[in-house]
Amino acid sequence: MDIKLQDSLAESLRWRCKESADDIAIKFLDRQQTYAQLDSNANRVAQGLLSFQIKPDSRVAYLAKNTDYFFEIFYGALKSKAVVVGVNWRLAAEEVAYVLEDSKSEILFVSPDFFEIIEEIETKLPFIKQIICLEGNNKNWMIYSKWKDENDDIDPQLASDEHDDVIQLYTSGTTGHPKGVQLTNKNFYAATDNTIGVIPFPSGSKAMVCMPVYHVAGTNFGIWGLLQGCNNLIIPEVDPGLILDLVEKEKIELTLWVPAVILFLLQHPNAEKTDFSSLKVVVYGASPIAEDTVVNAIKLMNCGFYQVYGLTETSGAITCLVSEDHDPKKNKLRSCGKALPGVEIKVIDDAGNEVDQGEVGEIITKSDLNMKGYWNNSEATEKSIQDGWFYSGDAGFLDEEGFLYIHDRVKDMIVSGGENIYPAEVENALMSNEEILDAAVVGVPDDKWGESTKAFVVLSEGSSLNAKDVISYTKSKIASYKCPKSVEFIEMLPRNPSGKVLRRELRAPYWEGRDRGVSG
Repeated sequence: MDIKLQDSLAESLRWRCKESADDIAIKFLDRQQTYAQLDSNANRVAQGLLSFQIKPDSRVAYLAKNTDYFFEIFYGALKSKAVVVGVNWRLAAEEVAYVLEDSKSEILFVSPDFFEIIEEIETKLPFIKQIICLEGNNKNWMIYSKWKDENDDIDPQLASDEHDDVIQLYTSGTTGHPKGVQLTNKNFYAATDNTIGVIPFPSGSKAMVCMPVYHVAGTNFGIWGLLQGCNNLIIPEVDPGLILDLVEKEKIELTLWVPAVILFLLQHPNAEKTDFSSLKVVVYGASPIAEDTVVNAIKLMNCGFYQVYGLTETSGAITCLVSEDHDPKKNKLRSCGKALPGVEIKVIDDAGNEVDQGEVGEIITKSDLNMKGYWNNSEATEKSIQDGWFYSGDAGFLDEEGFLYIHDRVKDMIVSGGENIYPAEVENALMSNEEILDAAVVGVPDDKWGESTKAFVVLSEGSSLNAKDVISYTKSKIASYKCPKSVEFIEMLPRNPSGKVLRRELRAPYWEGRDRGVSG
């Protein structure tokens, strides 16, 4: 049966684990566990965290690809009133160190893929009480399975209210530093209630979780699947061939993919040979998508497609383009849909006034989905949330039927394959090279990723750096996916009288002939 939402996410999961005790909750590789076993494992995790003297609202970090262990740790943290910090495993070592230090995470769960990164920065992490290996062993770090099994299977039964944080996910900031987004019980109650009421999520369905759990898309979809009593198949990361294989073999019914994944699947040689007959619902979002990609995917997979738009700061989706509105005859495929129940959306001008229908302005939203705030960053919180309205930084417009269209970005953020990239962060990395006098980056159209990062670089006199050198250097400083895919050397960057780089002038030639300033 559908979830009976309780006052806290922990209570809702307790209800589900009791209601669906003998049903399979999670399958990962050759491991699977029932809802009763998930509850038991979460109890042991909770007791283990409490044994480290973890206090309510303490942070515990997870640095690994998707595993069944993430959901044990997440649920166990809820039971102990700790807050899981999802760490983007694509980050460079210094970026990981920043997230761990900013969140003041006290416990770190890490997989072997990232032992080397943690070893590199371990001396910068004196606040971490314990490092726990999810698989294998390293140095004197604890081993997850052994640590978990040594703890009692007893639920601490700690009370949690609607304002308590339940997860902290990091999103890039315009200053170049990531910001920790605090999401609460209230946020997840609203996100679950609003979304499941619009997108079919039948209890007991087979769901695939393949988007990364450090991202709100992966976290939400996994949590919704558990709350609804689904049989959730977890895969470590996006692998188009594996996804196609498992959709057919495991009879997957529900999944969430970003547009880049849908495109990868369509282009895969096995796509036409895959049996999609079990698939009922595909949720997609996080970046723009080309109309022909959607049309071709619907034709191939013959199931319901639901596009969502939202941000980490809005607990994920605030709009949905439902399956019926994907009919090309309705001419809504460029839209990201209508506001979800309980969500208010306005489009405003620079003076804060609501604009007319069809007129482009900044998208702002008000609902119980809006984050509590940015962790330890009241200035950024106050700037983003005003009178209960979250200022998205995205530009768009509403049509006469209330459908929202994303047109451009008020901020300079680049969205590549569903990942947010802020120019300031990339530019800081570029400018740390003594041979680079000035630099600016913008998003340019990319058929595979939606957008890719292009750098405009001013070199010092006598420098012999080439594009390959610049890209390689940047990769030594920040995560590879953020780095420029192309470089153009110029004599001077265009700037306004106050010295601000005119990114729009740099972007414009690459977007000519397109009806909006984002790809798709």
